[in-house]
Amino acid sequence: MKTRVKSHAQMPFRVGMLFVLPALLLFSIFILYPLATALSYSFFSWKGTLQGPFVGFDNYVTIFTRAPFDEALPNAFSHNLLLFAGAMIFQNSVGLGIAVALHKIGRLKRLFQTMFAMPYLVSPLVVGYLWSLLLSPLFGPVNATLKAVGLGDFAHPWLGDPNTAIWAIVFITAWQWIGFPMLLYGAALGGIPEEVTEAAEIDGASGSKRFRLITLPLLLPALGTVSILTFIGAMEAFPIPFAVGGSTGSPAGATDVMALLFYRTAFESGDVGSIGNSSALAMVLFLFIFVGAVALRIALARGERKLYG
Repeated sequence: MKTRVKSHAQMPFRVGMLFVLPALLLFSIFILYPLATALSYSFFSWKGTLQGPFVGFDNYVTIFTRAPFDEALPNAFSHNLLLFAGAMIFQNSVGLGIAVALHKIGRLKRLFQTMFAMPYLVSPLVVGYLWSLLLSPLFGPVNATLKAVGLGDFAHPWLGDPNTAIWAIVFITAWQWIGFPMLLYGAALGGIPEEVTEAAEIDGASGSKRFRLITLPLLLPALGTVSILTFIGAMEAFPIPFAVGGSTGSPAGATDVMALLFYRTAFESGDVGSIGNSSALAMVLFLFIFVGAVALRIALARGERKLYG
């Protein structure tokens, strides 16, 4: 009898593993194996595709202390952080505002959700090339529209000026991905019991006060999820910067990011040791994303515990 009970108890685990194994196999082939390979490559010297002797952390020393990495790495890394800050300030706040506004309307809610989510479904590379045309100082409709409405003084070579190019990428990225936080926040808003907000309204709480004291705290789990995914996406940014500024991060490195630096090092540098250096760059980026995501999750979990007791 005990043996039968034990076997029945093990069946859900075995069935669960049966469903998990295909995903685990794909994850191991396409994520874990390349990650382990990059880690091993970063500890060896290379002559083209020929692996040389073990060199320990020499490749890591190279990317942090030797030209051109000593200048390109901090520059690219700062742009990734700027993309993250811009996404958190603009993309996620506007996405939250749209989600709250759409939550209050009825018949046209699905239509507007679809409209705002459509850019999110388009390839980022296509979006980058599209906005490169729109912002062109020669024939782009953005500058043409500014001139047509009497705001010609604001017409600008947005992607050709190092002072505005990175901000243009921040805007383009936020424009494309604004539908993602909107959908997540919309789903979270749908899960808030109406009785809670109705009770606060009966007690005389204003709309802004209800949002600040009731809605926003209940959205904290969704805010945490969006923040972590935004951080990962910003640190991995490649298609839009590549489409807008090319592999060199034009103009003058103003749109350079970590993924572009890795791409140049691996495929365009012409250095015989490029595999080792690019693998070291990949591992540094992975470690920062991993540690940053874990730190964000811990901080958000602590905030949730303090809020919910």
